Amino acid sequence: MLSIRTLARSVPRTFSRSIATSSRSALLRPVSNLPKCSLVQPSLKQAIRPSYAAFSTCRAFRQAEGDAELAAKLEDELKHEKESGLEDLESSVQNIQYVLQNNSWEVKDVAGEQEVVLTKKFNNEEIRLTFTVADLQNLSEQEDFDAGLSEDLDFQGHQPVNAAGGGNIAQHPEDRVAPADREMDETDRDLEPSFPARVNVTIEKPGNGALLIQTIAQDGLFQVEEVSYFSKPDLAHAVTAEKDWARQSLYAGPPFENLDEDLQSYLERYLEERGINAELANMIPDYIQVKEQKEYVRWLESVKNFVSA
Repeated sequence: MLSIRTLARSVPRTFSRSIATSSRSALLRPVSNLPKCSLVQPSLKQAIRPSYAAFSTCRAFRQAEGDAELAAKLEDELKHEKESGLEDLESSVQNIQYVLQNNSWEVKDVAGEQEVVLTKKFNNEEIRLTFTVADLQNLSEQEDFDAGLSEDLDFQGHQPVNAAGGGNIAQHPEDRVAPADREMDETDRDLEPSFPARVNVTIEKPGNGALLIQTIAQDGLFQVEEVSYFSKPDLAHAVTAEKDWARQSLYAGPPFENLDEDLQSYLERYLEERGINAELANMIPDYIQVKEQKEYVRWLESVKNFVSA
C-alpha cells in the first residue's frame, strides 16, 4: 500500500535538461556591450597591473547551471504527482468523504501544517481528536524490516504439516496451506494492513476537567494505550511546552492493558458511543495519506518557486 507509493517516488523520472551555456567569447565583449552601469575605468597605468575583478554599482545576477537542472526536476516531479498522486488514493478520498458526511465531525486541516484536528459535541461534552502526518516518517524503513521478519517467520513456521515426517506419510492438500491462511477467505487475503496512526482523544466537560485517551488507530481498531484524567482541561491539550511539562509531572494512570478486562471493555464501549469506532479508525490512516500527498505537492511547488526565483 504505502510502500508502493514510497517506492514510486524514489524511481527517477526522465525530463528534458536544456541548459543555455555562455561561450567564452562573451568574456571578451567590448565595454560598449556591457550593461550601462557606472564602471570604474582603469587607467593605462592600471591596465599594466595584474587584473582584478571589476566592481559595478548595478546588480547582475546569473543563475547557476545546477539551479536550472534542479528546477526542471522539481517541475517534472510536480507534474507527475499532480497527474497520478491522488488517483492512487481515490478509494481513500471516497472513504474520507463518506465518514465525514455521515458523522458530525468538524475538521481543522491547515495547509502547510502536519496536525489535523477533529471535533464534535456529545451531550455537554467537547470531544477532540488529533493526529499528524509525522507518523509516516521513516515508515518505509520499518516496513522493510517487518517484511524481512515476516519472510523469516513464514519460512520457519509455515512448513507443511507432514513435511518433517518424511517416509510414506500421505500429504493432504490442506497441509500445504498455513492454518492462518486457511481461516481467511480470498477477499481477506487481498486486504493489506494499514499503518499505525497515533490518535489523542480528549473529552472535556464544563467545570469537570478532561480525559486524555492515547490510542493507536490501525486496521479498523482503536488500541487504547492510556487513559488519564486532568482537573485542568488545558493540561489535556498541552499545546505549549510548559503545559506538556506540567502534564508529565502528574500521575497519568496505569497502562491500559494492565486494567481489569471488564474495565477495558467498558472504556472501549465508552469511546464507541461517542463515534470513536471502527469506521473512524479506518478513515484516519486514509486521511493521513491524502494529507501527506497534498503537503508533498505543496512542498514541491514551494521549493521549485524558490529555486526558480
